Amino acid sequence: MASVTFRTGCVELGHGCYAWIAGESGWGMSNAGLITGRGASLLVDTLYDLRLTKTMLDALTPLTATAPIATVVNTHGNGDHWFGNQLVAHAEIIATRGSVADMRQVGPAEMLALTGMDSPAGHFARRIFGRFDYAGIEPALPNRIFDGETVLDIGGTEVRLIDVGPAHSAGDTIVHVPQARTVYTGDIVFAGAAPVVWHGPFTRWLAACDLLLGLDADIVVPGHGPVTTKQAIREIRDYLEYVHEQATARFTAGMPTMDAARDIRLGRFADLHESERLAVNVHTVYRELDPTLPPLDGPGLFGCMAELCPRV
Repeated sequence: MASVTFRTGCVELGHGCYAWIAGESGWGMSNAGLITGRGASLLVDTLYDLRLTKTMLDALTPLTATAPIATVVNTHGNGDHWFGNQLVAHAEIIATRGSVADMRQVGPAEMLALTGMDSPAGHFARRIFGRFDYAGIEPALPNRIFDGETVLDIGGTEVRLIDVGPAHSAGDTIVHVPQARTVYTGDIVFAGAAPVVWHGPFTRWLAACDLLLGLDADIVVPGHGPVTTKQAIREIRDYLEYVHEQATARFTAGMPTMDAARDIRLGRFADLHESERLAVNVHTVYRELDPTLPPLDGPGLFGCMAELCPRV
């Protein structure tokens, strides 16, 4: 097993790979990555606002001065992984079709609206996203779409992009660097925090975990949390299986969605951060089991989490 230093900021992983690890935990504090080759680099994701993204890009300058960022991969369409794109808009920006659809549906304007609402959902959103500044962000959408799997040559370094969604979102990309035995997972892996199944189905996320576990990779860069190993993938998989099983039992018993979310005891997963995401995850299970159930929009989902979260 490769030795990895668990720290924040720019973490060198070897073989020209780096991780940018958020200095704080919590909603929206996402990670990114840099893969350097001869004369060119690939950036895995930008961050949730321009200030955070600029701080990261400035810190990476010693690496990108001789290997400029020519390619950006957005692992999915949640804003904390692409709202900083305008600062690298000169590059080729790659994402899946599902990711672009999510980006078009929820951009900076929608986040400003959500955090400005005078409602439990708005109050909750302001508490968890209040550290970010969405003003002045000009959405820079990907200019190249891929389906399934594609292989890139980044200055002589092979980089594999694999679409494993819909799972966490409508489109989820993992970025595998075989030579470095390293994989950037986007939000298929949360290290130390509960995953949130915005889209599903659960079976696709479980399959994504199995694919990751089957890769010849020792170093795992999650979408959130410290650089880790395959153990974090196993823990996410176990959580998803447990929540699906528990929610299904309560659906079969006729229990309403939020009653089920309040009733489920997370057991060994109780210490995961952002445990209020259980409300969204139960709702996703219920909709899988009964597709006639109406979907909830963003404010509706955040309202459910606000109801479940004791700090609101």
